[in-house]
Amino acid sequence: MPKTSTLAVQGRDRAGKGAARATRRGGLVPGVIYGGKEDATLIALEPRTLVTLMHDPAFKTNIFEVDLGGKKQRTMAMDVQLDPVSDKPIHVDFRRIEKDTLVRVPVPVRFHNEGASPGIKMGGVLNIVRHDVEVRARPDDLPDHIDVDLTGLGIGDSVHINAITLPKGVKPTIARNFTICTIAPPTVMTAEEETPTASAATAEGAAAPAEGAAAAAGAAAPAAGAKGAAAPAAGAKPAAGAKAAAAPAAAKKK
Repeated sequence: MPKTSTLAVQGRDRAGKGAARATRRGGLVPGVIYGGKEDATLIALEPRTLVTLMHDPAFKTNIFEVDLGGKKQRTMAMDVQLDPVSDKPIHVDFRRIEKDTLVRVPVPVRFHNEGASPGIKMGGVLNIVRHDVEVRARPDDLPDHIDVDLTGLGIGDSVHINAITLPKGVKPTIARNFTICTIAPPTVMTAEEETPTASAATAEGAAAPAEGAAAAAGAAAPAAGAKGAAAPAAGAKPAAGAKAAAAPAAAKKK
């Protein structure tokens, strides 16, 4: 059953952007109550009160009896507009509800028994696909949250909406059997996975000097061959110029 609380508000005389800005300058949040057989009612309320209500995960499933000058109207919060810079509420919409009114609201999901999940114990991660589920129901039939039991789930297992027992009269707005959560494999490498990588890096570092040494040896080979080419072959005759140079030296000696 949704929680019901009383919300005191003030009335507003004028509609429009200018009137709404004037309400904000006065330190209040403008709003409107619509729906049912009555005309829309312009209201204003304290921003601190609205922010406190918004922090409740079941904010959009709760029922508010809006008190305007002693007249109470049974409503539900439909939408809150936030300032894009300050993230403060700047407008709020409430819808009048009756006993048989059907509403579409998001219901928050709560996950239980993570310690009883073998997959999480082995290092798996709870991957939440949906933090809330939109349902259609009468206001008095709405649950304030949906429970998901993780007991027995292993790595790779998932929970779908068809596995969840919803209260009577409450149905998801999406017809297909969508996923609510999964148990994903661990994303951090283990010590066994890191060791081969380190060994491979060491082997690559050791291979670099070996390749450098082989390159140096290859470069030295042509030099050695050059010396061999420069050395005269055994039994080679001296050049003609060499004989001419040796002859005068022999004559002087005589």
